[in-house]
Amino acid sequence: MNLNKFLPMAETTYYIMLSLREPLHGYGIMQQVKQLSCGSVDIAPGTLYGALDNLKKQGLILLVAEDAEKRRKIYRLSDLGSQVLVMEYKRMQTLVSVSRPLLEGESETWK
Repeated sequence: MNLNKFLPMAETTYYIMLSLREPLHGYGIMQQVKQLSCGSVDIAPGTLYGALDNLKKQGLILLVAEDAEKRRKIYRLSDLGSQVLVMEYKRMQTLVSVSRPLLEGESETWK
């Protein structure tokens, strides 16, 4: 399978998948994403559940438990999702390493 078809990821998708390295339910994912992004990404419930449904259909995350009484579904990253997450991380590392020497001296002009 060509995993490159999953890349590049949207920022929100990356944070959702990063938060699912450990099993979490929807509200926990929303809180984790907000924390990981230092508050710059705040996911609305409708956006989150749409993204979770898409990620599940693609096989990148798994539904691991469902508590009907509390109406909670708990998700985690699948093995495929872990591979794709690492690929995206490495892709972004490459972007930064290529850009750094070219842009570091120019950062003063961006202020």
